[in-house]
Amino acid sequence: MSKVLVIDTNKRPLDPIHPAQARQLLRNDKAAIFYRFPFTLILKESRPEVSVQPLRFKIDPGAKTTGLALLNDKTGEVVWAAELQHRGFAIRESLISRRQLRRSRRNRKTRYRAPRFNNRTKPKGWLPPSLMSRVYNIETWVKRLCKLAPITGISQELVKFDTQLIQNPEISGKEYQQGTLAGYETREYLLDKWLRQCAYCKIKDVPLQIEHIHPRSLGGSNRISNLCLACEKCNLKKGNKPIELFLKNKPDLLKKILSEAKKPLADTTAVNATRFKLLEVLKATELPVETGSGGLTKFNRTQQGLDKTHWIDAACVGLSTLTLVVKYVKPLLLKATGHGTRQMCGTDKYGFSTRHRERKVLHFGFRTGDIVKAVVESGKKTGKYVGRVLCRKSGSFDISTKSGRVSGISYKCCTHIHKNDGYNYAF
Repeated sequence: MSKVLVIDTNKRPLDPIHPAQARQLLRNDKAAIFYRFPFTLILKESRPEVSVQPLRFKIDPGAKTTGLALLNDKTGEVVWAAELQHRGFAIRESLISRRQLRRSRRNRKTRYRAPRFNNRTKPKGWLPPSLMSRVYNIETWVKRLCKLAPITGISQELVKFDTQLIQNPEISGKEYQQGTLAGYETREYLLDKWLRQCAYCKIKDVPLQIEHIHPRSLGGSNRISNLCLACEKCNLKKGNKPIELFLKNKPDLLKKILSEAKKPLADTTAVNATRFKLLEVLKATELPVETGSGGLTKFNRTQQGLDKTHWIDAACVGLSTLTLVVKYVKPLLLKATGHGTRQMCGTDKYGFSTRHRERKVLHFGFRTGDIVKAVVESGKKTGKYVGRVLCRKSGSFDISTKSGRVSGISYKCCTHIHKNDGYNYAF
């Protein structure tokens, strides 16, 4: 089980402790809960300064999910782990929707709003908001954990996918527009793309071979869009047949494989675009930053026979990984949700205004999205409820619980558990 983070009365981080020891401190009233997520205790009595064991914060960046792990370098014990789910693609969809609404509004016979082109120069190193959100999410958790744990170093997997070389193996010299990238092997990329299973029979945990969808003998190329993974049995059975002939009795599988093969490299591009920006942000913490390749991460993981998960990959990043103790570690699942929208005027799908938001955010000390506990002692809603709150200026709140949404709860019955910080939490 993950250990509990502890800080002293002056908010200086101490060594993480076992959950049983944390329960004993709470029972004896020697500590109080400082944060629910990540679960952190603050001591009530001052103690003489004690030496603490340094921890290393390890990061395995991903386009959709990033693995995080706190590791004791001396013992190899993983004391805390998390998997952070990003919202970059949701931000992209929101920006597309906003752009479409503005374009339609400019073309209607309404108040004219001329497009602006003179003030749109982008600064050097600019990245779109959908990509920067990934960097900001990781930066937020690095800064937060540096305040709660004795972190003395950071390790980042500097993932390198050579997207141009993957798509065109014959590319060379001046054909690179952005310079040569040190790339992943094609096999590693295909393992990620096809979920480590045979494309034809979906079998897992067997040796997989690289298969040409359109056979080389019939003019097929080595482009990534023409490659998939197949077990030995399926590869021999297909031989040099066209895939349309091989799967003529399975039209659904044929359609799925052809659409999967032509998928754009959006995830790969997102990781490539943000890796050096993230490295720059991590170096700004003034902690020593270690970088490692994806191949080294996989070598460290397979040498110790560990499962492939985001947080285990994070623990295996870099040369600092010798032996790992991951027994009983339960990762915290983080999902970036944002802090809501700043849009004051809501619109329908055609861009016409339908509703208006208030400027006031706090109602009776509560904000929409806070995790609260409500104890109702009388009336139709008698009971205890824990969940996210939806606030109203009338003082009648709604609480979203695991079993459903409960409406009409008075603010007087609610107490804070965790204030809204733009993330959802689960185990």
